[in-house]
Amino acid sequence: MNQLLQQKTRLDVVDALRGFAVLAILMVHSQEHFMYFAFPSADSRPDWLNFLNTNVHDVVFALFAGKSYSIFALLFGLTFYIQQRSQQKKGNDFGYRFLWRLLWLAGFALLNALIFPGGDVLLLYSVVGILLFFVRKWSNRAILVLGILLLLQPAEWVFYFVGFTDINQLNAPMWGEIYNYTAHGTFGEFLLGNLGLGQKASFLWAVENGRISQTGGLFLMGYMAGRLKLFEDTESNRNFWRNLLIVAVLLYVPVFTIKESLGKTYAFLAFDMWTKLSLTFVLVPAFTLSYWGVAEFRKVCAPLRSYGRMSLTNYLGQSYLGALLFFPFGLNLAPVCGMTSSLLISFGMFAIQVIFCNYWFKHHTIGPLEGIWHKLTWIKFKTSTQPVAQR
Repeated sequence: MNQLLQQKTRLDVVDALRGFAVLAILMVHSQEHFMYFAFPSADSRPDWLNFLNTNVHDVVFALFAGKSYSIFALLFGLTFYIQQRSQQKKGNDFGYRFLWRLLWLAGFALLNALIFPGGDVLLLYSVVGILLFFVRKWSNRAILVLGILLLLQPAEWVFYFVGFTDINQLNAPMWGEIYNYTAHGTFGEFLLGNLGLGQKASFLWAVENGRISQTGGLFLMGYMAGRLKLFEDTESNRNFWRNLLIVAVLLYVPVFTIKESLGKTYAFLAFDMWTKLSLTFVLVPAFTLSYWGVAEFRKVCAPLRSYGRMSLTNYLGQSYLGALLFFPFGLNLAPVCGMTSSLLISFGMFAIQVIFCNYWFKHHTIGPLEGIWHKLTWIKFKTSTQPVAQR
């Protein structure tokens, strides 16, 4: 009974944490108007509202930009472990099905990018996720070493020490063109632009800003968290998360300070990624320990659990809702919404999605897109059933 309770608690905290990450992504994307950078002029607003908007933007980005995605990546690796372990118990190797599953994830990425001008992180996950296939049978030590190496941002340091001090952001000019076809193009031009230039700009931005390496490292750390059962509520795990929280807090200040003292070099990029990583490892332990230790916090997290269970559906859903609200072919709220009103809109979108989640789970055990992804993952391939001719 105690083992079952621990398993249920572990799944609950992971669902809630995943829901928290998806909500944080929604908040950040709403501040960016889902990559449609049209905002009201500060001159048309009172000073107090400009002050409020500036601080809302700064707080949301400081807490969640680059960290919500990191939590999502960590849990992606954890999910792969859970799926692999389930198949191992049946005597199956999940690796090749996982590659097939990643192919369909790329399809969902295209579906999301169709309406999301900034491309899509799911495409990045479908590419970098191949790493998990190759390391799935490695030892814990080997996976941990590779994960740490990737999190050290090796490419950025190579570029820095060989003399490429200035950051060459090839993706930067693309965003102006993306804005132009979003604001002034036809709906067809918008869709085609997103699938082409939008995906290219987003993926290139990830490459040029250290996301490839960090995503791979976080996948491996999440996979290790699964192997070590770190999301089971035990005293040793509570101690682990407490110690990680302390270390992350202590590292954040010096890493952030050094980053702020650097110019726009590849060393700056590495320290910027470490700053985001250290705050990620503040948020995850703080959330996990609060969930395990504070009953009132668990009650507050009830909407996040259902939200996290339907993370793929909600992630794509928020892109479509955001497009309908902010873009010219919809309500075109972007030019009139500042940071504060955009944040409030994100809370409204979250509430709508949670209502849908709760309704859906009264009749189903898995989210709509999650169910489709599951069925696509386990498509049975036809094999030859003709009898072998007797000699």
